[in-house]
Parts: sequence; structure tokens; C-alpha cells
Amino acid sequence: MTESDIYLSRGVSSSKSEIHEAIKNVDPGIFPGAFCKVLPDTLTGDSDYCLLMHADGAGTKSSLAYLYWKETGDLSVFKGISVDSLVMNLDDLACVGAVDHFLLSNTIGRNKFFIPGEVIQTIIEGFSDISQTLAPFGISIDLCGGETADVGDVVRTLIVDSTISTRLRRDAVVDLDRVKPGDVIIGFASFGQSKWESTYNSGIGSNGLTAARHDCFSSVYADKYPESYSPEIPSDLVYCGKGLIETPLEGTPLTLGQAVLSPTRTYTPLIRSMLQQHPEKVHGMVHCTGGGQTKCLKFGREIHYIKDNLFPIPPVFSYIIETKGYSLQEMYPVYNMGHRLELFTDESSADDILTVAREYEIEARIVGHCEKSSNGSNQLTIRHNQEQFSY
Repeated sequence: MTESDIYLSRGVSSSKSEIHEAIKNVDPGIFPGAFCKVLPDTLTGDSDYCLLMHADGAGTKSSLAYLYWKETGDLSVFKGISVDSLVMNLDDLACVGAVDHFLLSNTIGRNKFFIPGEVIQTIIEGFSDISQTLAPFGISIDLCGGETADVGDVVRTLIVDSTISTRLRRDAVVDLDRVKPGDVIIGFASFGQSKWESTYNSGIGSNGLTAARHDCFSSVYADKYPESYSPEIPSDLVYCGKGLIETPLEGTPLTLGQAVLSPTRTYTPLIRSMLQQHPEKVHGMVHCTGGGQTKCLKFGREIHYIKDNLFPIPPVFSYIIETKGYSLQEMYPVYNMGHRLELFTDESSADDILTVAREYEIEARIVGHCEKSSNGSNQLTIRHNQEQFSY
């Protein structure tokens, strides 16, 4: 069984093809090529501005946080879930050019039999903490409250979602339709420790966590915490790994539990600085979330994306590969595999962009380039260690 088959058997989809089919006739907004939907500013009627609103969350990563807390007693792990929930929204909007003056509301669904009030309090504090962390970098986030619902009939443990909104000048919108053949692709590492992070980040983010959780960790957790997974998943796909929460992850200062729970890195301070210093050099940005390294295929017009200089595979992904035997062809559409933000620019502008990344202590490199597609639609070729994969 391939990883994509396993992913579907666990009740999730990395491609979300059925979702994209369901929304194919929805109004694409006033910048159809942008990374997120952009709307006219109907609140003020100002034709120079547009509105952006985005909703997302930490997904099934919160279920692993629950397991980690039960095993260790460490409530602070839920603050990382707040970061995940925020960043999955924040960085999507940053890829459109929105980097300030955000309004944030959160929606928490819990099963009260397993999730006490102290967990909810820690999550709310987590939203406040990450907002305060980003403020010195010029990113203002106003907390607008939210909703905590006791929905034990539909949520087994916990789900943490949030919604953010902002206004943006139309002439500041970053539209991926500007990406052109000849552009280079700059990747920004998802791992390491950026200027605003207090600890090493494994780079895993918040995508593919259903697979990562079950593929990394031992069946002992299935017996101890049956509430942490769906009973509809085939038993041989539930916590079918070898590791324990406290197992050291080789090549990092983290345990396996800490690595898989590393809070999703935000690139918004970096994006804000790049747009301030070099706005004309940013042709487009992609947040490599759902779809991993194949996310770019959804954007641009008749572009053949060629990625032939990717980062070395970070230890957390290498662990999954070595433990479960997945091929790189299967891994790339699920995980970011080392960089979760990519930027498109002229080759002559690359050094300026790379300089800004160094200022924020984020490793960056030219990971590839763009050519004209040969078949009229977008294409992706990934080359790594003498292997080539086409999507």
C-alpha cells in the first residue's frame, strides 16, 4: 500500500481533490491568481483597498498534543497548537502581501470528558503569547475573542481553529500570475531556529500530521489513548511506528514527540521585510502547506516548476522515510520536506532576497527555476539525489 493509499485509509487527503471540485464554481475574487481569495473593500467602499479573511487550524496535530500532555503532564505543549492555528492563516495571507493589522478570532471544539478548562486557558494564552512575540517585528494582531464549544459527539479530543482578517491596498497585492519562465525559486527553510523562535524547529509544520502521528509512534499509545484516533481507521494503520514520545530524534536537540509537535514556523516577519525592502522583486510566494512541495502547481499560468536544488531532508522526515519505507515521490505531496515558503523572482534579484533571510536567521537558497510548460498546464519536476519525479 502506498502512502497516498494509507493517507486515504486514515480518512484524510493530501490533495483534497474532492474539496477543490466542490468549490470550483465559487467566485475566485478580484485577484484570481493570488494565493488567497481577495475581495473588494465592501466595508468602507474604498476602491484603493481590498479585504482578506482566512480560516484554518492546527488540524489533527492537537490530538498528538493531547497524547503528549497525558504522557508528560506538560500543558505548555498546547501553546504550540495556538501557534499552528494562527500561522496556518497568517502565512497564507502574507503570501498575498498582507503583513500587518490583523484581527484574530479563535474557535475551539473540545470533548469535555478529556479536555479540562486548564487546557483551554493554555491555548488562549498561546494566542496572546505568539501575538506578543510578533509585535516587535511590526506585526500587529488584535485578539477579538472566540468560541469554545463542548462538542464531544463530534470531536474526540480537541480541535483548534482560527480566523484572521485584514485590509490591504490593491497595489500591494502579490499575484502569482506574475510568475514567469526564467524566474528562480527561492526556498526558505522550515527547520532550524529563526530570530523569533526560542527553540529549534524540526520543520514539520501542520500538514501530514495524521500520517506522521501514526507512522512515528508506537502502538502502545493506541491502547492507552483510544480517544486520540478514529475507530474507523484500520487497526494496522493506528500508531504503527516504533517511537515513543521521549525517543531522541537523531540530528536534533529534540525528542521525537517534540519534533513532531514543533510549532509551525511563521515567515511573516521575513515576508514583511522583503516586501518593504524589495517589493518589485517579489513576483509571487507560495506557502507549501496542503500538497507539500506540489502546492505550486495550483498557481501561475503554464509554468513548469523545476526544483533541483532542494535542502537536505530534515531528520524528522528522514525518520518517517526510514521507519515506514516511503518513497520520496510519495513524501513530496504530503510534507514540505525542508522548506515551507518559496518565493519567485528574477535571478538578478536573488542575492538581495537571500540577504534578508540571513538577517532573520533563516536558511535560504535557490531551490529551482521556472520554465514554460510544454503541455499548456502547470507542471512540476523534482530532482533529488539522482532521482526525478514528475507531477
